[in-house]
Amino acid sequence: MSFLYPPLYFRYLSILYLKNLLSILFGLSFAFASIDYFQNVQNLDVASNYKILYIFYMWQEALGLLYPLAIVFALIMTKIALIKNNTMGALHAFGYNKKRLFKPLITVATLTYMIFVMLHTTAFSYAKDKANFLLKHELSAYDVNDLFFKYNDTFVYIDNLDPIEKKIQNITIFKVEGYQVRYTIKAPVALFDGEKWIAHEATLKTHIYKNNELQKYTVEHKDTIETLVGYKPKIIESLYVGRSMNIIDAYQTLNLLHHQNLNSDMIRAAMYEKILVPLFALALVLILFFKLPFHARMMNTGAVVALSLAGTFSIWGLLFGLGQMSINGVLLPEFAALLPIILLWGYSLYIYFTDEKKIA
Repeated sequence: MSFLYPPLYFRYLSILYLKNLLSILFGLSFAFASIDYFQNVQNLDVASNYKILYIFYMWQEALGLLYPLAIVFALIMTKIALIKNNTMGALHAFGYNKKRLFKPLITVATLTYMIFVMLHTTAFSYAKDKANFLLKHELSAYDVNDLFFKYNDTFVYIDNLDPIEKKIQNITIFKVEGYQVRYTIKAPVALFDGEKWIAHEATLKTHIYKNNELQKYTVEHKDTIETLVGYKPKIIESLYVGRSMNIIDAYQTLNLLHHQNLNSDMIRAAMYEKILVPLFALALVLILFFKLPFHARMMNTGAVVALSLAGTFSIWGLLFGLGQMSINGVLLPEFAALLPIILLWGYSLYIYFTDEKKIA
């Protein structure tokens, strides 16, 4: 089979599945965005063009949230349509087995998953934050105030962070050993150069102790001091304010926290939510394709569709709930996301390698 010129059955099934996938995905996402808009229209006191922008941002958020469901629902719709038209039975009669017929569907589903993973490495992940700015009448309020966090063996206080201009106003860094403050660094402004922050016109105050008592301190004035290496504005904003981050920012943040021996549960949970959890949809596509009967006489259509939808919603809801528990620190992200996906894929692969023994 040529990748550029696949067989006719491959093109037929992939196009049919893709049409169903796009119709379900756009239908669900537009419905989600519309419902959210009408729920919040009373609080959305902005110009009409900003209201359209709000709907667009929420539509993006809905796409990222609902595409796994659309992948599964499209499989159910495609399989039912093939059964109703006796197409599935005819394909089996021509000698196409389940594994061969499954290839075009899993190819489209996998490409869809990969597209959304790539989107989550861009500003696509920040759509909900942008919508919330509009909802809270903070059209230009991207700056963050009063941040306090640990950096290596020091503590950092930031009075104001502007992530757009990549500028910090009034930064204070101090090192504490036991109950003693060893030194403090204060600067009125710091700028991000792409890798680190450069504090300008900094004042270094070193405390000198004798017999555990502060005797005096020395003061030095520095033109520039380098600090917060690797702390991109978006990483600071996401880590300490709770805003969204894309996969690249989450990976960089995970490395920073690892090097500083800080807890990274929330970041791992955020990465698993975007990369691992949607894989449940591909596993369900495999399970449902092999388990749904191939002929209308072998099934009660209403019952099969209802059970398929109920099972999909149940698994999606369970994974979503476990994900929220891991983000809040109740469960380890590996137990909440990684383990369920491994179990689900283990079962789906078992079906793939054993279910071909029977045609129904």
